[in-house]
This record gives sequence, structure tokens and C-alpha cells, in this order.
Amino acid sequence: MIKEGIIIKGIGGFYYVDVDKTIYECRARGLFRNVNITPLVGDFAKIEIISEEKLEGHVVEIMDRSVELMRPHVANVDQVIITMSVMNPNPNFILLDKLIVLSESHHLEPIICFNKVDLDLTDYIHEIKNIYKSAGYKVVVTSVDLMQGIAELKEVMKDHINVFAGPSGVGKSSLTNQLKPGLELKVGEVSEKIGRGKHTTRHSELIELDFGGFVLDTPGFTSLDLSTIELDELKNLFREFNQVTQLCKFADCKHINEPGCGIKKQVENSTISKMRYESYLYIYNELSQRKERY
Repeated sequence: MIKEGIIIKGIGGFYYVDVDKTIYECRARGLFRNVNITPLVGDFAKIEIISEEKLEGHVVEIMDRSVELMRPHVANVDQVIITMSVMNPNPNFILLDKLIVLSESHHLEPIICFNKVDLDLTDYIHEIKNIYKSAGYKVVVTSVDLMQGIAELKEVMKDHINVFAGPSGVGKSSLTNQLKPGLELKVGEVSEKIGRGKHTTRHSELIELDFGGFVLDTPGFTSLDLSTIELDELKNLFREFNQVTQLCKFADCKHINEPGCGIKKQVENSTISKMRYESYLYIYNELSQRKERY
């Protein structure tokens, strides 16, 4: 008997396939080696049932992938919940903007989540939230301790295959535990010495959400590799630039030193965030230096 499901975990050559909330333990047929395909977490797959009693089977076909990420090596994710804490640790905006660029380059929808808002005693959140909302991104503000923003986060993640991204210690596991009661993912402590959280996740696993969709519990998404992004492509991965790029004097304007640059004019007028523009320059220079080296 052939059934269709989604691979939620892969460990030691075994693939665990969710078929209508029933999990089958499967090996992959040797034919995948012949065509150089490795089943991935997130793959939609056809399995041949060996034993209904033992819930065992073979993966016999991998359906076409909409997305394949390399780090982590998973398939069919369509939405990234980029998470930063408002405090403890303080938000790393260069990393945040790199994660947005990475998401955009893979055609994934970036959702920005600012967590630990209960620690914000100066109302800093309104300033940083407005920067990213004005840039064209959905922003959710959360606090696990106050249960603030959890319902909104659920609504945003509903019916998507989601992955959390962001540095350790910002509350990704704590948020996931609120999304899936009883899951009790191990929560990383924030190291006082280095101000970063300890890594808590060791392998990739899809977790089905009761309200619809999945969340990927995975390490490594912050291991950024932007090397595949072309310099000329980078400007297109900043949404607010695309809204006003027609104001530039030259069609191929890189928004660096060109005369008549509409983007730089918008930065001067505070229509575009200076912080976001500086992130663009930082990433552009980093990519440029890397291209020169290699």
C-alpha cells in the first residue's frame, strides 16, 4: 500500500513520515542513491507500507521541492520567523538584516519577531518595530512571561512550514513551547560571560502545530552563507528600496556613490531608515570583499 506524507525527522538512516498524524518509521529505497537524491526533513514523500502494526515502511518517492535550504539541509520551508530579543541579549541588527536578505534570496517570507518585550523599560520596541514595518515587513512583538503576542504569532504561522531563525538566547525554544503545549523543548540559558545563549537543538525536526502547519526545530540557520547572492542582486532584497528605486537617476544605480541616487535622498529625508541603509552598505562591502578574494 502506498501513502503520502511529510518527513518530520531523519536520524541514522531512518525517516519518520507523518501520514495524517500517524508516524511511520521508514528506510529510503536504494533508488535514491542512483539518482543522487537524499530525503530531507520537510519533503513530501510517498511511502510503501511494510507493516501497519509496527508502523514501518519504505520511502519510495520524493515529491518536487518548492525550496531546498542547505544550512540546515531541509525542504519546503516557506516562512522564516526571524527572532530577536528586545533585551538580554540586545538585538543584533546586522544579523537581523542578513537573515532578512537570506530569506528574501530563497523566496521565503520573513516575519520579524521581537521577543522579551517585558524587559523593555524605555519603550524602545516602538522605534525598532516602526523601522521594519515601514520597510514592508510583518512585525510581531511577544513576551512569553506576559503571554503577549502569542495569539498573533500563531495566526501568522498558521498553515505554513515555519522555521525560527536568530541568535541563541532570544527565546526561540520558549516561543515554540507556547505554540505547542506539552512539547517542552530544552530552553537555553543566556551566558553572563558572553551574553549569548547556549545552543539547545541538535537535529532538525518538523513539529506539527495544533492550529495548522508546522514549525521546524533546527540548529544552524544563523550560520549565514550569503556567497550565492550577486552584488547587483542585493539591492533588490531590501524591500523599501524597491518602492522608490525609480527615483534614481541611473537605472543600474547601486545606491553607493552614484549621483542622483533616490535611495540616499530618501535616507536623508528619513523616509528610509539610516540603520537599514547602513546594513545594506555593510553587507554590500562584505560581499564585495568576498568576491574579490575568491
